[in-house]
Amino acid sequence: MRVIPIAASAGITGFESPAADYLQLPLSLDELLIEHPSATFIGQAAGDSMQGIGIYDGDILIVDRHVAVQSGDVIVANLNGEFVCKIIDKNRRLLLSSSEKYQPVPVNEWDAFSIEGVVIRSIRCHRPSHLLRG
Repeated sequence: MRVIPIAASAGITGFESPAADYLQLPLSLDELLIEHPSATFIGQAAGDSMQGIGIYDGDILIVDRHVAVQSGDVIVANLNGEFVCKIIDKNRRLLLSSSEKYQPVPVNEWDAFSIEGVVIRSIRCHRPSHLLRG
């Protein structure tokens, strides 16, 4: 993961910032969001099938390959050459959307299927990022 160093200063005078008391608190977004750095990748959601659990088109997905997959997890998988983000039902071998608009997708023995990792976090950008264009 590439770290982008950013120095922030409001430059406002006349009153003390309410955040002044918290200037010494260390905060690392890497540590907050990523549990296993060497086994983590970041993807971007596409479509509306996962909106019922709060994953919207364009959201950033933090996917951990180290986490053991359990039924009910949100996963990123490769199904017949296409990356999908779905809820996995391991017992019934189904990929589920969180929207009733979409039918469950069975994973058959003849399908080319691999679980790429578990979605452990999702992030919504409220303004477009130049890092995500293209």
